[in-house]
Amino acid sequence: MTAYYAAACQTDFPAAEDRTAIPERVNRMCEVALQTIVGYEPFFDVRLLVFPEFAHTPPVYDTVDKLRRRLAVPVPNEHTDRYAQLCREYGVFIQTGSFLEAPPEYPDVVFNTTCLIGPQGVLSRYRKVNPWIPWEIHASPHDIPDYPDDPFPVVDTEIGRLGAAICYDWLFPETIRELAMRGAEVLIRVSAYMDPWGATAPMDWWTLVNRTRALENTAYVVAANQGATMSHFPPFSWPGGSMVVDPDGRILAQADPGPGEKVVVAPIDLDALRSLRERRMGHDMRGHLRTEIHGYLRHARLPPAESHPISMNALRERIRSSQRRKPPN
Repeated sequence: MTAYYAAACQTDFPAAEDRTAIPERVNRMCEVALQTIVGYEPFFDVRLLVFPEFAHTPPVYDTVDKLRRRLAVPVPNEHTDRYAQLCREYGVFIQTGSFLEAPPEYPDVVFNTTCLIGPQGVLSRYRKVNPWIPWEIHASPHDIPDYPDDPFPVVDTEIGRLGAAICYDWLFPETIRELAMRGAEVLIRVSAYMDPWGATAPMDWWTLVNRTRALENTAYVVAANQGATMSHFPPFSWPGGSMVVDPDGRILAQADPGPGEKVVVAPIDLDALRSLRERRMGHDMRGHLRTEIHGYLRHARLPPAESHPISMNALRERIRSSQRRKPPN
């Protein structure tokens, strides 16, 4: 299938205090997915559904130990099984809202993790590469010596080559460009992007960044954002504004800014995208990239964690260390 619709689905859940809240949230997200698939069926096929960061559990505790004891779960799990069942029944693909993941192989680590799930089951697991420091004490794959998994999985599916990244990752052009250079045609953003950096001027970073990443990588962007009220996540409110953007940076659909559950849908045309990538000579930033002349990535900046569990004090010192680094000669 080279033409289908994608749905960006935003949630509005209260902050969960422990993992017993997850099943009810999964029930609701499966219900939203089913309503979207069936409700739009007379008009077009919705084949990709994307949910926000922290849709299952947010990081409401300030230590890794508390997060692991109260909120974190292994991934995959019984909840990803529920999504897989729905994907098999309706032939769709779901990019899950993120989990706080407690990997058994790393007993002092929590990752912020989203899964791409299709009719065949879990297709990829993406762990946030750039946690929102210093407030997020989740580990990055960058913090794990000899990290054995692919930190930037791109999955070749019947609805295109899909790559996902989480929230703050999108403020790093290098992270999204890595997915694009690995062949991603649809870039998926799983996000909890709060005010004032939301979907309204003068600081509409959410909208600006989504459009920029689409046009600089000649790719579709499907971005689902939290739409939770401030009473659910003090001191932050979450402006929603979930959206789909085309490869030229045009917004194809966007939820009105403001809290609340909302779903927006828009077309993905893979034939048009592939033709555009093959035809284009101008404004092909992937093809025009002069890799060798850009030397800054050869010089380390933020150092990996020296030990686990990660603490906020250690994060702040690592940030200071990065800020004190002198530019290379």
